[in-house]
Amino acid sequence: MDANALQRSWDRVTEHGEQVPLYFYSHLFVSYPEVRPMFPLSMSNQRDKFVGALGRIVSHADQIENDAAFLQHLGRDHRKYAVVADHYNAVGASLCATLKHFLGPEWDEELAGHWTAAYQVIARMMVEAAEASSESTPDWWDADVTAVERRTMDLTLLTIRPRREFQFLPGQSISMEIPQRPRLWRYFSPANAPRRDGSIDLHVQQIDGGQVSPAVVRSLKVGDAVKLGAPVGERLTRRANDVRDVLMVAGGTGLAPLLAVLEQIDNEWARSRTAPRVHLLHGVRMPWHLYDRPQLREMAQKRPWFDYTEVVSDDASYPGTRGKVGMIAARQDLYGRTAMVCGGPQMVAHTLERLAGAGMDPEHIKYEHFYYAPVDEHTAGPALTRSGDNK
Repeated sequence: MDANALQRSWDRVTEHGEQVPLYFYSHLFVSYPEVRPMFPLSMSNQRDKFVGALGRIVSHADQIENDAAFLQHLGRDHRKYAVVADHYNAVGASLCATLKHFLGPEWDEELAGHWTAAYQVIARMMVEAAEASSESTPDWWDADVTAVERRTMDLTLLTIRPRREFQFLPGQSISMEIPQRPRLWRYFSPANAPRRDGSIDLHVQQIDGGQVSPAVVRSLKVGDAVKLGAPVGERLTRRANDVRDVLMVAGGTGLAPLLAVLEQIDNEWARSRTAPRVHLLHGVRMPWHLYDRPQLREMAQKRPWFDYTEVVSDDASYPGTRGKVGMIAARQDLYGRTAMVCGGPQMVAHTLERLAGAGMDPEHIKYEHFYYAPVDEHTAGPALTRSGDNK
């Protein structure tokens, strides 16, 4: 396959903007109506993400060796939509039809061959991974909501309990579908390390204009049944008993996966009375967004290896540390530490820039990122998000 031809032709197609996903989905749903139930009823937030990510992945098929693990995960994850091999044929055919429509005479036999070859390689990897995982894990896990706490005006803390064994690592994320929003999967990060009873805590902040988070915050109740996808992401995980000191930098509910890692370290300390030095900085706009303040302050008093700093950016009257959390993080002692950064895309980008500017080796900065930044939480459905390099 010709990598330059793939990239050049995809760049040409994307010049047509929103007409591209509109054409793609029209062709897909008319030609293959059996796939329509796999997608949400409202496509307003979905249509551009899936097609954009699909085109970027296929047009970069020459870099497949860098993305093998991600694509294998993607294949496994799409089992929750009941995706089978024939569905990949439908998507591939509609992708090629879309390319032909917008490229016109440029879509010749040679270019079509490059695209079909690239798509075949990616689809094969995803299908093989899905088939292999089906031998040992379900397509999704059913779970029950066991606790709901409205912690602030726009943030709810959930506790859910899967009905069968569900294994994850502290720092990973899981996708969830709630009964109030069928076929709309969203990624959330467990705020705890694995427990004997299997329960999982999730922090859900309402996103203005979001399709799922308002329903979680306002409507999800104890006794509701949700569905969970397989855990995803490795970048915010930590090896058990790793002695390297850690600087945790959280923005908003980006605190959740760092709390899971913090609990992992605390469990190790309880067993061995040894732990790395950990400094957690939680950045928020207003002080009332420090929703886990009492627990973290208490932990800082009781754990000799743990420091906690609250950072408020938008309240000039706040008497504590003020400013952007990335700026405050860059002023800390960075030598010999691993930084773990989690929050919104802008917060993460700013923090990475500040830490690197302060001399921190980028290899020692762990964070998650996606192929695109969704307008409503971490989006799935069926979608092509990247995690593991990210939530």
